[in-house]
Amino acid sequence: MSAPVIDRPPAKATGPERRQRTHPRIRRRSALPWLFVGPALLLALYFKFIPMFKGIRMSLYDVQPFLGDQWVGLDNYRKVLEDERFREAIGHTLLLGAGQTFGAIAVGFVLALTLEGQSRTLWFLRSAAFLPVVTATAVVGEIWRLLYSPTADGFVNTVLGYVGIGPLPFLDSPDSALWSVMTVGIWMGAPYNMVILLAGLAGVDRSLYEAAAMDGASTLQRLRYITLPALRPAMTIVLTLAAIRSLRTFTEVYVLTGGGPAGSTEVWMTRVFSLGFERNDLGVASAASVVLLAVTLLLTLGVTLLRRKANR
Repeated sequence: MSAPVIDRPPAKATGPERRQRTHPRIRRRSALPWLFVGPALLLALYFKFIPMFKGIRMSLYDVQPFLGDQWVGLDNYRKVLEDERFREAIGHTLLLGAGQTFGAIAVGFVLALTLEGQSRTLWFLRSAAFLPVVTATAVVGEIWRLLYSPTADGFVNTVLGYVGIGPLPFLDSPDSALWSVMTVGIWMGAPYNMVILLAGLAGVDRSLYEAAAMDGASTLQRLRYITLPALRPAMTIVLTLAAIRSLRTFTEVYVLTGGGPAGSTEVWMTRVFSLGFERNDLGVASAASVVLLAVTLLLTLGVTLLRRKANR
């Protein structure tokens, strides 16, 4: 009597046979995202990363167009750190950056609280408040330069004249020029922060406000114990972006004052511009740019580490 035949499931393909069966499908799935990302990566490579690496290379040479570059090593970095005007520009950058960062966050937070809600009419006010962000920085700088006209019939001085103040020099005085530029930076940065904080406010549980109100909590207490803790992730993002943006301030300063008067508004990037395109010292200007890149990376890394530590 013959033994019964037992049906067994087919053995799984192993080795070369399995790789041959699954590899084409995996290849198609993994290649599809690169078809969409590829053009953006090529543009970033050509217009961003290649110039960045060339700038790092130039920072190690005494750049002499048409005559040949001469290797100087870290000598350009030494010149940057020993440049008195560059040290003053760093001080102006830090002061301007701190004022613009915290000022724009404060104003953006107030705008977010004011314009937060589900009303359909708020879209117009939000769009109007966001206009400084989408307007070209050079245009904004030129408009504010006209508004800051030091004469009595200038717009800002005319408004101040109604309350018995002015006329003030604004951009024409070393004592007030940096603060005037700071005001423009806050005006430009606050709407951008507002949008991020609005997204954070949308995620706050409304039942917490209702429970706090029933327990007798005041508006300030609800703001302190509910709103601000819920906005901590958004605040971290806003603070990081604002700090990086403030370190790279250039266009508004260049349009408004050009670094003057008497160098009172010269910042990191305007000094780099002066070294590279006015003194034609491209190697030292590249070194200053590389230092700025390093500071930006350290700042971003530090904030990221602090954020991860806070989330644990």
